[in-house]
Amino acid sequence: MLSAETIVHLQDELTIARHTNPGRARSGPSLTNRAAHADTRAQWLDSVARQHQANYDLWHIEDEARAPGATDAELADTKRRIDKINQVRNDLAESLDRALLDWLKPRTLPLPTAPLHSESPGLIIDRLSILALKIFHTREELKRNDCSTTHAERNLGRLAVLEEQRADLANCLDALWHETLAGTRRFKIYRQLKMYNDPALNPAIYRKIAL
Repeated sequence: MLSAETIVHLQDELTIARHTNPGRARSGPSLTNRAAHADTRAQWLDSVARQHQANYDLWHIEDEARAPGATDAELADTKRRIDKINQVRNDLAESLDRALLDWLKPRTLPLPTAPLHSESPGLIIDRLSILALKIFHTREELKRNDCSTTHAERNLGRLAVLEEQRADLANCLDALWHETLAGTRRFKIYRQLKMYNDPALNPAIYRKIAL
């Protein structure tokens, strides 16, 4: 059901596709170019792809917010878009955990007596997604012809660190899954319970509405 190698490859594949041809990567019911709904694993990988797309969108919307010369109106609009897509990103990470737990339940897993892992697979996959984007953009910096040798050397060093971190994290994801299947580790959904998008919970919204 879960393979860190498959997830990392998919995230890299989608990152390249979105930067090369954004329209094609968005088209169709499935971002993975697999037979959507063919089986549980294909559906789950499609959810991994959609969660990565949310991080991709968030990355580039945040870049817009940092553009020199952006007007106050543009920044306000960008902030609202960031809040919206960040909610989608977190919801999709939770849905990954929910799908895994649904798959495990008929197998009477995770064992309730097993030690609890502090981070769920969905949260790890979210971190892997961000690392995929950092690695892609760092590699892009190495291709620039308008920068110094010092710039290239700096980014070579950054790339080595990022790739090591991703390999470590992927190994941790695989280990968590294998230990869960063996009954020696368990995880559960850690809900983010974001408040800023909820008009009933964010005082900046409900106080304004009440005026």
